[in-house]
Amino acid sequence: MEQQQLLHFCDSKHPLVYLPDYRGGATCCGCQESIYGPTYLCPNFECNSSYKHHKSCAEVPLGLHHPLHPLHPLILFDEKTGYLEKEKSRCQVCNESREEYTYRCYRCDFNIHIKCAILQLEVELHDHPLTPCWKRITFTCDICGKEDKGRPYLCATCCFFIHRSCASFPRRLKVVRHKHPLHITHSSFELRESDSRFCQLCVQKVDTRYGLYYCSKCDFVAHLNCAIDKRNREDINLLELKDGENEDEELDQSVESAAAYKVKKIKVGEDGTEIATEIEHFSHEHDLKLTDEEVHNNEKCDGLVPEILTHEGHKHRLILSYTSFEQSCSSCGDRRNLVFRCTSCEFAIDFKCATLPQTTRYKQHEHPFTLSYAAEDDSGEYYCDICEEERNPNHWFYYCVDCTYPAHPKCILGEYPNMK
Repeated sequence: MEQQQLLHFCDSKHPLVYLPDYRGGATCCGCQESIYGPTYLCPNFECNSSYKHHKSCAEVPLGLHHPLHPLHPLILFDEKTGYLEKEKSRCQVCNESREEYTYRCYRCDFNIHIKCAILQLEVELHDHPLTPCWKRITFTCDICGKEDKGRPYLCATCCFFIHRSCASFPRRLKVVRHKHPLHITHSSFELRESDSRFCQLCVQKVDTRYGLYYCSKCDFVAHLNCAIDKRNREDINLLELKDGENEDEELDQSVESAAAYKVKKIKVGEDGTEIATEIEHFSHEHDLKLTDEEVHNNEKCDGLVPEILTHEGHKHRLILSYTSFEQSCSSCGDRRNLVFRCTSCEFAIDFKCATLPQTTRYKQHEHPFTLSYAAEDDSGEYYCDICEEERNPNHWFYYCVDCTYPAHPKCILGEYPNMK
């Protein structure tokens, strides 16, 4: 079937090609927002597919009459190539000057962004069209939950108010850490408002009164921004994902059973420790085998990190949490984007502390050291007997019971214990 094409003023040389379900998250040339869903793009290699548009942004008329400026017609204008002074290019609705398509009256220096000019907006996340509120009001967005003062889009039928930027969230998407598509919900019909829920991507609390992504089959919850993040989102064509595909009745996809790999073979070490020697990992089609061979050329680890961890240093299970902001490790105080976080309390540990050996030896000491999770006494004075510097009593440390000898983990193992 021949692809639908559009000759657009942004690229007079090449027609734009229509894609019904683009999920790449590229920036739209028209409105400068992320694209998910129906899209027009330039397939020509010379353009490097840089001309991408929402279908609605690509199909806007070259001119229009608008109720906010009834005296003269407005002409479509690309601010990125117009070189207007900032004050003259400021939108009369949002009062901002952005590099996006704008309708302009040159006689009156009247400008309105194409998104601000919309009289009715069709969005994936709501069943009814949304209309802009032309007056600045104080409102709480029903999607992100933030209170703001501005010009929201609203559905009078549902008393539904949202930011313009929140209107672009897709109704349905797929994340790599869950096997079913997630659906956006912004009501309490599926989730009780009193429920204490955690996002199963970042392991932070979710306010169920506002927008979130949800799998009703598995009770899987995710923040909007976590699910849409390129590090978490799976780039697939959801139109080709049939109902029931990837289903397995025996597999419970709730957080109780989520795991990045399945152990296929184990061996028992000399000290009785069970060691996985062959695993099935979600990221690769073949089983992975443990090897003692040296890795050359500074090869990078492809990500064998479990999603759920149980640790002797904490009574609750810990879930892998990846966020755009840094989180504090409870056992050492370092701040990381990737930690294992507890859903029952505020405890979190980074990968370095999660992999500290339970017992170890120090070259200048005759007895073994044991990893300790609480202060050895109530003296109020805590020092490392190797570097003789003060210790934080809330942080983990190594301790020799025979000699009452405490030490920082970095003093025993080095600054980077996981590097050989």
